[in-house]
Amino acid sequence: MVGLGAWSLVGAALIILLLPRSLEQCGHILLSAPIVRLGDQVTASCIINRNCSHLGTDWRVVWKLEPELHPRERRQHLPNGTLQSTITLPHLNHSRVLLSCCLHWGNSLQILDQAELQAGYPPTAPYNLSCIMNLTTNSLICQWEPGPNTHLSTSFTLKSFKSQDKCQTQKDSIPDCVPEVGQSHCSIPRKHLQLYQNMSIWVQARNALGTSASPKLCLAPMDVVKLEPPTLWALEPSPAVAPPQPGCLRLRWETWRPSLYIEQKCELRHQPRLGEAGWDLVSALPARTSQYELCGLLPSTAYTLQMRCTRWRLPGHWSEWSPSLELTTAQRAPIVRLDTWWRQRQLDPETVTVQLFWKPIALEEDSGQIQGYLVSWRPSDQAGAEPTLCDTTELNCTFQLPSEAREVVLKAYNTAGTSHPTPVVFLESRGPPLGRLHTTARDPHSLWVGWEPPSPQPQGYVIEWGLSPPSPNGSPMTWRMEHNGSIAGTLLQENIRPFQLYEITVTPLYQDTKGPSQHIYAYSQEMAPSHGPELHLRHIGKTWAQLEWVPEAPELGKSPLTHYTIFWTNTQDQSFSTVLNASTHSFVLRGLEPSSLYHVQLMAASQVWAANSTSLTLMTLTLEESELHILLGLFGLLVLLICLCGAAQFCCRPSRKYSLWPSVPDPARSSLGSWVPTITAEDILQLPSLRDPGMPPITKITVLEEEEKKPGPWESNASSGPGSLSTLVQAYVLQGDPRVPSAQPQPQPGNSDQVLYVQVLGSPTGPGPGHYLRCDSTQPLLEGLSPSPKSYENLWFQTSSPGTPEPLVPHPEDDSIFEPLLDFPLLQGLRVSGAEGLGGF
Repeated sequence: MVGLGAWSLVGAALIILLLPRSLEQCGHILLSAPIVRLGDQVTASCIINRNCSHLGTDWRVVWKLEPELHPRERRQHLPNGTLQSTITLPHLNHSRVLLSCCLHWGNSLQILDQAELQAGYPPTAPYNLSCIMNLTTNSLICQWEPGPNTHLSTSFTLKSFKSQDKCQTQKDSIPDCVPEVGQSHCSIPRKHLQLYQNMSIWVQARNALGTSASPKLCLAPMDVVKLEPPTLWALEPSPAVAPPQPGCLRLRWETWRPSLYIEQKCELRHQPRLGEAGWDLVSALPARTSQYELCGLLPSTAYTLQMRCTRWRLPGHWSEWSPSLELTTAQRAPIVRLDTWWRQRQLDPETVTVQLFWKPIALEEDSGQIQGYLVSWRPSDQAGAEPTLCDTTELNCTFQLPSEAREVVLKAYNTAGTSHPTPVVFLESRGPPLGRLHTTARDPHSLWVGWEPPSPQPQGYVIEWGLSPPSPNGSPMTWRMEHNGSIAGTLLQENIRPFQLYEITVTPLYQDTKGPSQHIYAYSQEMAPSHGPELHLRHIGKTWAQLEWVPEAPELGKSPLTHYTIFWTNTQDQSFSTVLNASTHSFVLRGLEPSSLYHVQLMAASQVWAANSTSLTLMTLTLEESELHILLGLFGLLVLLICLCGAAQFCCRPSRKYSLWPSVPDPARSSLGSWVPTITAEDILQLPSLRDPGMPPITKITVLEEEEKKPGPWESNASSGPGSLSTLVQAYVLQGDPRVPSAQPQPQPGNSDQVLYVQVLGSPTGPGPGHYLRCDSTQPLLEGLSPSPKSYENLWFQTSSPGTPEPLVPHPEDDSIFEPLLDFPLLQGLRVSGAEGLGGF
């Protein structure tokens, strides 16, 4: 804020220097208050001197509160001839701003004078005042919180005075302590203090808008003394002092020398150097001592320790934490259980070689680290120390014993001592064996081994597993002891690799004996067959080929085959395949083409993978010449038979039969009765009698073929009405006068299949004889006949083109047509067979 005010003043001076000389000392600003509370009202007046009268009348005063112009102002002419322009700012919202009085003259704006306005808040009372007597600097250091920002320049002063009572009366004043700018702490030197006499201390804050003070603090400098932290050291071992117990640390410390005359109490904190554990505090350190034994720690663990102190029995402040000290706790003797197993091999009748294995299992969380193992044996006929057989850091040991030795002792040790001895008794195999032993691969890195527990139930089991055969590096068998005799299996996950054959041994353990060991072999994961069997051609024919193969011998670690698949392909890239059982060793390919090339391949598959054999190329045999003739002859007979059958079917169909050679009845040997087709019981219709007077005379007789004909348009129309005669009857019985030309139906084109053989013209009741007319059929009655028969023979027929049949309409002027033909054979037959139905024909 001070910097901004200085800049404003410098800027105002520069602006004044730039004014024309005629406007120098022309006006100045008067403020009601240069510093106000933020948001309060400010009034400013600009006095224009009389020497500015030469400006004329074309000017006016403009106020500028950067960066805005305020044209509203009040003018007043004072008695001394000066002009006063006044402006009121109702709310000053800037903490520091320049107010300018400007003269608008011509087209320019000239600044006459400038004033800086400041706004802020009165200071609030400082708080959290505290003081510490620092014996290192030998001064009383006080600090406080200054409070919120006032936006104004605020000064702080630490005030104090001496007092003999509880700071109720002031005895001697202490010089004020003024902190540096921006700091909120101050130190009173030792020469102005009385260490054991009360003094009143407070902080005063002051700015342009007011003054405030913090609550007073009454204290004696030595009551607020803060000691320096002590220095920690490890307590050196001494012959007169026993070594620390496991999990304990011994340390000492030295207090700060200027505080030797002050009685102190201290606190100790510690945490493991490694790990994420927090600090543990030990506050009950004895007073008037400088050493301590810290127990309850983890053995063989490095710890970080720190200490701080304060005045004891008198008020004071805690010192800072001392620099860290790192110490490691002593070791504890191992507290473990040693599971043991062994193997024996007889070297000679008096000596046996024993390979002993063990596994340590900690019984407590801080059981102590193990540095080595001791195996010892003491003969039964000797007393004293046990001779050591092995001193090793490994988990196995090989030694020799007399054949009569039945027990050794195993111990774990470290620098703190040894564990409890574990006797190893070489048991004899006199217990019952296990039941069925079986194993299953759960995944490529584990094996499940199961068994049937014997009776009586064992106390536990020993499971061993390792590669079979053993690896060249001679890695020992992995083993594990199960102390629960009721289980019937366990999962092996240690040292299991895929595609390896493992030998697994399980031995039951009883009270004083063991059962016989049982072995089983298993793969953690089986591999696919390396290759398929070799394919051979045994026999081949013209349309078949017999294949055979020799199955591969079962391999350890290889998944057994489940099936075979045979693929064969011809030269047209047509593929065929078939799946065979794994027990099949041969197959016959059938349906092959003679003299053709085929590629055959055999694939052997298992549950894991599949492998292909070598491909085989074969060619079928060629047909012989005699066989080819036989086949051609058979093919010709087949074609001939098909042709005969087709011809028979074609000829036997009635429509095709009459189209080739129409069947025309012989008029000399025919009668009307024989022309009428047989009518079944279902087709018998009740026709009116021909002798009925109301029945019209028969004037037309039409003979149809026996096969079913599609009715023409006139037939379907005649039978459409209810009560009309059937189509079959209408074909023979027609009504109407045939002499009337309009009564003759005109056949439609395309309906020329109907054959009309004869027409009887004339009425039986007429005086003249009847006349007969040959029908206008499009097909001849007899081929090769003369188109002009005699009058006593059959009527002539008129040939016309098959496509455009022309019906013959009887003409009444044609005398040759209506001449009596009583000797016509057809009419003779009508008289014989149908006399009773024709009336007076």
